[in-house]
Amino acid sequence: MLAEQIQQKAMKAIIFELMDKEYAIEVDVVQSIERVISITRVPKTPSYVKGVINLRGVVTPIVDLRERFGLTPTDMNERTRIIIVSLEDYDVGLIVDSANDVIDIPVGSIEPQPEVVGTVESEFIAGVAKVENRLFVMLELSKVLAPLKRGAWE
Repeated sequence: MLAEQIQQKAMKAIIFELMDKEYAIEVDVVQSIERVISITRVPKTPSYVKGVINLRGVVTPIVDLRERFGLTPTDMNERTRIIIVSLEDYDVGLIVDSANDVIDIPVGSIEPQPEVVGTVESEFIAGVAKVENRLFVMLELSKVLAPLKRGAWE
């Protein structure tokens, strides 16, 4: 019981950037962080689905988070990363501007999403964490990637 309480005190998260804002996703769902490799376009998919990659023998759909959130698209550069996440029974790659840190976020610092969050649709946000003088938007990946689960990209 005590071990569970200690584990609940902090959550390990990957911090990444989109348009100079910092976002966080739980490290538990992250398989790897990759440099951008060749993406094969898949016809008749939403614009935010950039295509698929063959990563170590696994064909993985790639989602541009900027486009998924309705943010201004940008060209990929040397800082651009693909975060491979695993949800339930499928893997998805997320294109982000950069992947910065792995940090411990104290559970007590996570607040419910504010009524107005700005540019990212509020349904995609699980909460906001304040750590020292940084603010992280916690993503609700199951909602961000729901269309892919339903097979919308196939």
